[in-house]
Amino acid sequence: MGMEIIGKGYFFMSFPRRRESNKIMNIKNLSSIAIYIRYLILASTTHAGSGHPTSSLSAVELMTTLFFNGIFRADLKNPNYHNNDRLIFSKGHASPLLYALYTAAGMVDERDIIETLRTFKSPYQGHPLPDFPYAEAATGSLGQGLSVGVGMAFNAKYLQKLPYKTYVLLGDSEIAEGSVWEAIQSAAYYKLDNLVGILDMNRLGQHGETMLGYDNETYAKRLEAFGWETRSIDGHSFSEILSAYQDAQKISGKPCMLIAKTVKGKGISFFENKDNWHGKALSPKEYIDALKEIGWQGKSIRGIVKKPRQIHPKKIKSKGIPTVSYRLDSLIAPRKACAQALVRLYSHYPDMVVLDGEVSNSTYTELFEKKYPSRFFQMFIAEQHMVSVALGLARRGAIPFVATFAAFLTRAHDQIRMAQYSWAYIKFIGTHAGVSIGQDGPSQMGLEDIALFRSLFGSAVLYPADAVSAEKLVETALKYKGIAYIRATRADLPVIYKNSEKFPIGKCKVVRKSEHDHITIVAAGVTLHAALEAYDELQKGGVSVRIIDLYSIKPIDSETLRECAQETKAFVVVEDHVPEGGIGEAVCGALSGLPVRICMLAVKKIPCSGTAQELFEYEDISVSAIVRAVKECLGSAL
Repeated sequence: MGMEIIGKGYFFMSFPRRRESNKIMNIKNLSSIAIYIRYLILASTTHAGSGHPTSSLSAVELMTTLFFNGIFRADLKNPNYHNNDRLIFSKGHASPLLYALYTAAGMVDERDIIETLRTFKSPYQGHPLPDFPYAEAATGSLGQGLSVGVGMAFNAKYLQKLPYKTYVLLGDSEIAEGSVWEAIQSAAYYKLDNLVGILDMNRLGQHGETMLGYDNETYAKRLEAFGWETRSIDGHSFSEILSAYQDAQKISGKPCMLIAKTVKGKGISFFENKDNWHGKALSPKEYIDALKEIGWQGKSIRGIVKKPRQIHPKKIKSKGIPTVSYRLDSLIAPRKACAQALVRLYSHYPDMVVLDGEVSNSTYTELFEKKYPSRFFQMFIAEQHMVSVALGLARRGAIPFVATFAAFLTRAHDQIRMAQYSWAYIKFIGTHAGVSIGQDGPSQMGLEDIALFRSLFGSAVLYPADAVSAEKLVETALKYKGIAYIRATRADLPVIYKNSEKFPIGKCKVVRKSEHDHITIVAAGVTLHAALEAYDELQKGGVSVRIIDLYSIKPIDSETLRECAQETKAFVVVEDHVPEGGIGEAVCGALSGLPVRICMLAVKKIPCSGTAQELFEYEDISVSAIVRAVKECLGSAL
């Protein structure tokens, strides 16, 4: 054997031309492919100079047995085939193992994974994203993968009626996350016998021992108390692993968790089961020593993953869309109009599914539940889990609407953030936004939600001001290729738009305008109605103002706003949201570079219980506050 330099000074073993074989593995020869997978993990992370080899090595036997012994079934040439089994690496830092599996299956070029892991523009990123076609979802923020798996299991069991199974590889450190237990109880509640969790119990976290270490009995008791079937196994014994997978296929009426005792860094004596090796790559010398320890002889083995049954799921034909019908000046809450839109639009968008956080009688999504119960999932008070379930559903082709109070979506910020990296087109409806909800107090007031959703790549943030715009914006969101958020006011508001009005994303409505306007008032949602009242009062005093309904906060209609900046002297922006990240900052960004004064009225004091009117006055976003701001801007502009 010789040695050659590949890349920037890293030494790799050079061997004669490798022999390759293609076969379904059995217990006798699975160890050969496991050695090959270990080689790929070590070679790729050493070449990259970073990564998580020890966390990947602990689960090699678990994944090798799953893939190459006829358990996992997938048409690998068609990763999106509807009846493929799904595999989610919730412990996303073990991505070198994920890439190595598909290399051993013949789907990834060996040299590519070794030379481009963690490099710029490579699909083999440090944590998996769907630009690697076999990554089901973006993972790596721990504690989310099992919920994504629940969503995919929902799709198979309840929506498409398919026999595929979903497997989720979890690390024992992430079991400390509450969202994992939200997923565990939900999976048991919905009797997801098509969901198999694989707990890689390697004892060591990033630093130090996990809470339970190797206490598999406590893991089992907790899981069984939640309604799961469990199997405790040696995670490096091919026979025990295979037997457990075979048992999992037979379990009915409940999900199954394999609790696998493993060794972190398995196979390499100088770091296996040792602390402070998490996330560390080997030096060239350590790498050469490690290859000798695992017994790598330069033989690449290509295993075969069995294909699933060919099944043609029943397709639901879409129907026409009933028209919107509201009477001008009638009072209806935008939150209710959004729910009515879901009912109205389902026949034309049969991939729609609605998830609720146990507030459907407040968000009115109970209207959809009553009409289409098979397309409605109750997630209870588990918002983090709810969002990741929606991600799993979206990745399998559904169009999920997640509905709860706007304030409660903020507790799922991380799950929402991760969804953007999965290209998941989830639609969110946040109700009870702002101080306008009144007496419930600040814990229930969504005051940061616009900022949250504006910060997402490619998101749409929509804020209807009446029932017509609410209905139309739900339909607009359905068509949008990205995450869309609809901020739906709790209070009854008068209908101000005709049923024929259109609301394209990226535009706004100029609802009051003249050639003599002095100031432009920008509002959205509930504050638009305050702006319209202020308009009437200002008109009486001879002050002409322009009113903009900024129903599309993102993307924002910069063109119209910049035209207004040329035609009026200043802007007053009024919003029922904190100033940071809200509508005012969006307007400032749209008008960047223009010499225009912008006065921002927003929620700047910690609110309290009270009537909506009292709170609007307290926060200086009321009609009188708008009038004062206009007069101040007008005075300073003269």
